[in-house]
Amino acid sequence: MSVKNKEPRPYHHGDLRQALVLASIAILKEEGATALTLRSAARRVGVSHAAPKNHFGDLRGLFAAVAIAGFRGLAKALHEARSGRDARLGLVAAAQAYVRFAMESPGAFRAMFHPVLAERSIVPELEEASRAAFAELVTGIVAAQAAGVVTPGDAEGKSLTAWSFVHGLASLAVDAQLTGKGISTPPEVLAALGAQHLFDGLGNVGGAAEKRAMKRATPGKTRPKARTKAKKESA
Repeated sequence: MSVKNKEPRPYHHGDLRQALVLASIAILKEEGATALTLRSAARRVGVSHAAPKNHFGDLRGLFAAVAIAGFRGLAKALHEARSGRDARLGLVAAAQAYVRFAMESPGAFRAMFHPVLAERSIVPELEEASRAAFAELVTGIVAAQAAGVVTPGDAEGKSLTAWSFVHGLASLAVDAQLTGKGISTPPEVLAALGAQHLFDGLGNVGGAAEKRAMKRATPGKTRPKARTKAKKESA
């Protein structure tokens, strides 16, 4: 009677770490954050339960890896959205790409901005990936300023305004807050409309407000009153 030797099943992935991250993103999307554990990620990939621990240490390490992958994916999406378009249309497309990314990868999107699970102060690589994604927004604003469609100065502050809008919209869409309020317009369409509203505020649209301010500050504005007063005195 022969006895077959049972050998450990070798990893069949070229990059096990990446496979575990992708599996985690899928679990987050399909089942939510509570379903993601080191064991569930290992089970999805088909490796031993100890494998994820060797790569990430603990669950927070796995979430940080998911967040890093998310920010890198977002940066790529923003860059590709602007490529080949003029500055204004590029920013509109980037806004849509941001919302589309959140809708297609809601689990990763939530992990990217989770204050505890994705703690940037203890994972420098995560902070770097986050900054790189934001830099894509700044680059878009700078390009729009150079093209004359966004007012000059404080590109980072204007980028923060744009980011606040598009991130807020993406969060509302991911958490089903838009449909809950009876808003049926697709989130990507709302992103384009919102970007146009931002341009109305940030862009060079004739400088109407600036002209009004200059008119109020013009010294000659008081001259008609002075002439009226002189006319009364001569009478």
